[in-house]
Amino acid sequence: MCGIVGYIGEQQAYPILIKGLHRLEYRGYDSAGVSMITSQQALNVYKATGKVSALEEKCSAEDTTGTIGIAHTRWATHGEPNTVNAHPHRSQSGNLSLVHNGIIENYKTLRAMLEKEGYTFHSDTDTEVLVQLIEYTQKSNKCDLFTAVQRALKNVVGAYAIAILEREYPDRIVCARKGSPLVIGVGTDAHGKKEFYIGSDATPIIEYTNQVIYLKDEEIALMTRQSDLPEIINLANVHQTPEMHTLRLSLDELEKGGYPHFMLKEIWEQPNALRTCIRGRIHVQAKDVLLSGIVDHKERFLNARRIIICACGTSWHSALIGKYFIEEAAHIPVEVEYASEFRYRNPVIYPDDIVIAVSQSGETADTLAAIQLAEQKGAFLYGICNVIGSSIARATHSGTYIHVGPEIGVASTKAFTGQVVTLCLLGLAIAKVKRTLSDEMFHTLVDELQTIPDKIQWTLEHNKDIDKFAQMFTYCRNFLFLGRGYNYPVALEGALKLKEISYIHAEGYPAAEMKHGPIALVDEEMPCVFIAPKRGMYDKVVSNIQEIKSRKGKIISVVTEGDKTVSDMSDYTFVIPDTRDCFVPLLAVIPLQLLSYYVATAKGRNVDQPRNLAKSVTVE
Repeated sequence: MCGIVGYIGEQQAYPILIKGLHRLEYRGYDSAGVSMITSQQALNVYKATGKVSALEEKCSAEDTTGTIGIAHTRWATHGEPNTVNAHPHRSQSGNLSLVHNGIIENYKTLRAMLEKEGYTFHSDTDTEVLVQLIEYTQKSNKCDLFTAVQRALKNVVGAYAIAILEREYPDRIVCARKGSPLVIGVGTDAHGKKEFYIGSDATPIIEYTNQVIYLKDEEIALMTRQSDLPEIINLANVHQTPEMHTLRLSLDELEKGGYPHFMLKEIWEQPNALRTCIRGRIHVQAKDVLLSGIVDHKERFLNARRIIICACGTSWHSALIGKYFIEEAAHIPVEVEYASEFRYRNPVIYPDDIVIAVSQSGETADTLAAIQLAEQKGAFLYGICNVIGSSIARATHSGTYIHVGPEIGVASTKAFTGQVVTLCLLGLAIAKVKRTLSDEMFHTLVDELQTIPDKIQWTLEHNKDIDKFAQMFTYCRNFLFLGRGYNYPVALEGALKLKEISYIHAEGYPAAEMKHGPIALVDEEMPCVFIAPKRGMYDKVVSNIQEIKSRKGKIISVVTEGDKTVSDMSDYTFVIPDTRDCFVPLLAVIPLQLLSYYVATAKGRNVDQPRNLAKSVTVE
């Protein structure tokens, strides 16, 4: 993986491809490349390690003319980051070039077969194997590229999103997908002629068209200059009718809007993002929660034996908060599973179970595989994701979009709070159907949830000085984040954010478990972050703080406005307004996001594109 761009039309392709690669930089990558068929019918390939700007510099002295091309940003899976392993890859004859997201699991077997047929390889990648396989299939079957791709992919095990150029036919691009997203944009140029754009997501396309086709698994598409729509066929040799969708995305949402980084912008966007998330789902006058996914499948939720939530990373942390809330409000047992573990064991799943997939991108490979396993066992599938039309949205029986807008920063912020709000709305909607909450308590929770966006705004405004003391922690090698109850997942999320963007090691722990091992790490150089609101197990957390303080640990606390007890015990405090226990995570996580951001920027880190990370993890 990581990002794919393609274009065929009458415009010069190179500027479109490069701009598209810049739009995809948020996904994380280590090299980039572009392939063009020039007006002289040469198939040129240029590649560079590092940033897209390095590729631009390399291309500045090269021939990049032409109206058809493909480009790629690579996040290394097979082979180290270098120009040989970077995409695009050529076939042995030099007639084909290909870009690829995903992993070909049987590439070693295919490579051995091709080597016996006289093919040689220059890279360590599975992608070079794929382009050689397609050329071998084309030559041995004496068929066109479209047919060769279809036949070759029948021998491939794994995930792929690919786009291919053929030097001898500069009027066509072939692309295909399975388990890795690919979107085709259909536009019209200034002269009224059709043109096609390809993207691994919609961000490089939205500037040119809002009309897109989402390729489905095992579909192959052929785009030519003469066609109004792509020709689509699947691996079973069945022709498919292209289904057009209108993007609900604006170009402004993909810009920084005056902020130095997307991450800071997205932290400050959270009040409005959560208002959008809630809007239309709470009936203000009736104080009711309306989720169509619950209304349309009421019996499923009434009769559910249990709920299993599958997620990865930050989404897993939001799922833990959702577990606490749904069990408390709806009295249904909830299990939270790492999707990457769940998919590889033999879980006990009953037909009356509900399996919820939580993913910002809706493309997380492990989460997608987990729900496919659950579907085989007859469970009801519910998706919670941010990206409309994503694979998880299409693979589940029902679901809810979090509607927080595009999240560009690799380290998730507003998607986390959006997921937590959506899981709370889900819990309230189930509780309403099951009548497990009194009317008074239900209305109290609904009223309080509506105040959360304003309280997040308050929290942002009252913690503006975090940047002033964040520099003090740049020397630290370790952090400990501690919380209890609803705030234990917040501790996990705070630690993850700091690790992701500052590269400081951090651990999140239940505060009571700290004395069962991690306290051995505590000394005067060990900052310990406590989520300590005046709610829930407040007195217990105060005792945990005293245990750290007596060992000279540095205390950083998130406290409720007006709380003097914990503030007086702490070296540094972040203040949040009071709210109900179940909604504290939505407020407490805000200063931890800011702390991570400012520590990372003080250390000179690239917070939007931290090393080794990718925004959408579409491989295992």
